[in-house]
Order: sequence, then structure tokens, then C-alpha cells
Amino acid sequence: MKLQFYNTYSRQKEAFETLEEGVVRMYNCGPTVYGRVHIGNLRSFVFADVLRRSLEHFGYEVRQVMNITDVGHMVDDADEGEDKLVAQANKEGRDPWEISAGHAAQFLADLETLGFRPAMVYPKATDHIPEMLAMIEGLLESGHAYEVDGQVYFDVTSFERYGQLSGNRVEDLEGGARVEVRAEKRHHADFALWKSDPAHLMKWDSRFGPDGFPGWHIECSAMAAAHLGTQLDIHTGGEDNVFPHHECEIAQSEALSGKRFARFWMHAKFLQVDGGKMSKSLGNVYTIDDAVERGFEPRHLRFALLRGHYRQPLNFTWKVMEEARAFVENLDRLAQDLARLAAVDGAEGRGEALVETLRGDFDRAMADDLAMPRALAALSGLRQAVLDGELSGASAANGLEFLRAADGILGVVHFDDAGPGDDVEAQIAARNQARADKDWAESDRIRDELLAAGITLEDTPEGTIWRRG
Repeated sequence: MKLQFYNTYSRQKEAFETLEEGVVRMYNCGPTVYGRVHIGNLRSFVFADVLRRSLEHFGYEVRQVMNITDVGHMVDDADEGEDKLVAQANKEGRDPWEISAGHAAQFLADLETLGFRPAMVYPKATDHIPEMLAMIEGLLESGHAYEVDGQVYFDVTSFERYGQLSGNRVEDLEGGARVEVRAEKRHHADFALWKSDPAHLMKWDSRFGPDGFPGWHIECSAMAAAHLGTQLDIHTGGEDNVFPHHECEIAQSEALSGKRFARFWMHAKFLQVDGGKMSKSLGNVYTIDDAVERGFEPRHLRFALLRGHYRQPLNFTWKVMEEARAFVENLDRLAQDLARLAAVDGAEGRGEALVETLRGDFDRAMADDLAMPRALAALSGLRQAVLDGELSGASAANGLEFLRAADGILGVVHFDDAGPGDDVEAQIAARNQARADKDWAESDRIRDELLAAGITLEDTPEGTIWRRG
């Protein structure tokens, strides 16, 4: 099936083609590890995982790299202000290396908790200083960068396509709007590749001086090139990464290599909370732990973050989490019902055609720029077909196969391949006998015992069926 994705660079959907047939080189902007990631951060990371799983669903080999920024990300996302790691270290009175290591480990643990497929590598900026310095030297030699007293800047006027991604033209950028105008800059929009500051707590010796550290933008260009080469198929991030971060990545990478840096740029919209922005003052900057403390499973949070289209705003509330839990648990029941029906002989007929139609609807939705709401509608259609008694035997088996394939993208369904177990089957049989003997007290006792063990029974005209949960 042919895929198409919206490309931020061209501002339109494009047919997806890769540099190497069957292989996707994908770079995802990861976290700056000065604090624990919150649900707003997690939306863009869940989007990246869904994209990776979708590509694999359609047969691609995905070489995924997600970086960890542990130095050089300034508090205003530009060149001035204080490094986020250093600011946090000063605030806590701790070593910035200790802070970054702890939050990086927590980030990877959070990804595992949410069921992410592991990336090929999670490179840290501080492990790639030599690669960054090599790129900077190349940009200096080619005339795209210049040095002033230990500071190295990229000359935006030397790259004519600067602004293509964000739509910001160099001549329209207002001095001081995002980047403080510094006298040593040739143009106020020039951005730092390497900075020098004796007071900085994380620094490296180089020919530019003993107190240097990298700018944020050069880090991703260097790490992407180190692990995926100078050209990518897809580069992702949150919408806040478009400018200046991704714009600057394009400029420095393409100025040095002379090649197109990424074929597709894909960005997830912000997550809103209670219809507005997250704020510490409002107490709504939530983490996975906050959801678990309220009785939700991590997979419920994962579903709440993936349920909408990635290019549309998504609102988070605790009511939404209740709805997410209900949808996921319905998918669990759907899996159990399909497994039960698959074991029952029945005619294929209309049910078989219906499953194939729904499977096609799901695949076409995901192939069309990850149209998740349409894809979820196909799964709702499968559940309705079961409720309407339209599936049995082979069609139910195919429905279960379809659900497994769909969950290869969603990553939220619990499949119970083992069945209820011999002891539970014996209890169900004993209860059925008690009902036949009109021993209602014994029947209720067994039902309550099973319920306490997490097994729910439902008596239907076709017999007693069970579900977990």
C-alpha cells in the first residue's frame, strides 16, 4: 500500500519514498534531560513510536535514532539565557552530569513503561563532542561560519534556503525578538555553533578555548550524521522544534554536505490540558506517575496520547483518561470475544468480507498520514460486528489476526492467548452444573469466586462466556 505523509517543509502531503528501498532512516528529537518528561513531551514521543510501528506494519525496516540532549539547550531555545541543565544544577545545588544521567535513565524507563519499541540508539550530546567540532570546522572552512573570541556562529545569509521550513525569511526576522542582538554577530539571526563561557559547568577544551560547549542545534546534526548518515528519510519533533531548532539543523547540515538533510519533516501538535497550556502554577504538568496514582494503567495514557491525529491539537483531561480506559478495555474484550468465536464452527459468508473491508479501512487510514481517528473507527466497526453476531469461525479468526496487526501500531491491547486455565474451566463447568441443578447458592458462590480472581462470566443463549477484567 502506498504511503503518504504531510511534509512540513513542502506544506503538503507527499508520496513517501525512501533513499534506500525498504529502509527508513528516521531521527526523532528527544528530551532535554534537566527534568522528568511530562505528558506534553510524551505526545511527540508517542507519535514517533506510532510512526515507527506504522512503517514496520507496512513492511519497512526502520533505523530509528532518538537523541538525548544533556548540554547546550538554552532556556529561550536560542543562543542566550542559561543552559537548562546548568540552571537546574544551580537550582538544586547538584552536579549537572548527575542530573542529566538520572533523568536520562528515567526517560528510557518511561518509554519502556509506555510500551515503546526501542530505538536503534539513544545518543547523548555529551558523547558526540568530537563529531560536533568536526562539523564546525567544516562550516568554518566552507565560509558558512565565523569565529569571534571563542564563539562560533553560523552565517544565515550564506544559506539561501534559511527559513524554508518555518516560513521565516531572514530579512523579516526582528533583531532581539528571539535572539539577543550581540555586537560580534554579522547578522542578528546568526546562531551559535560553539559557545565559550568560563562559568559554564559543562565545558570542553578545543582550539576555540578551554571553556567551550556546543550550541543546541549542532548537536542533532552531528548525532544524526554519526548514526544515520548525512541524509535522512524522516526527521520528527514537536511543533515547537520547527523554529529555530529544525530550521538551523537544515541550514548547517545542508551547507556542509550539499545534500538534502531530510526528505520528510513531521511535527506533532502541542498537547493541551483542560483546554489550555500546561503550567506548574496550575498544577497540571502531569507525568506517568500521576496517571498511575489515579488508578490508570500506562497503556491508558498511551492511548489517550495517540487517539487523535498528530497534526491536530489534542486535549488532555481526566475525563478523557476515563474514556481512553473504556476504549482500551473494550479492545481487550474484543480480543477475548474473537478468540472464543474463532473456536466455534461457523460459515464464513458475509463476516469474512466484512473483516477484510475493515482491515482495508484501517490500513488506508494509517497509510494516509497516520489518520488515527479513521483507523480507530475501523476497530470500532470490528467490535460492533462481534456484538451484532456477524462473525464466527474463520471470520473471527481473521478478525483476531486483524486486531493483532492493528495493535502492532497501537500497543495497548492485552491478548489472553492462554485461555482461562484448566482450574477456571473446571469452575465454569461446576457452575453450569449447579445452574442445571437449580443450586443457585452454589452457582453464585462460584461466580463470585471467579469474579474475585478477575474472571467475569456472561450467560448467553450460546452458553457461558468469560472475560478477564
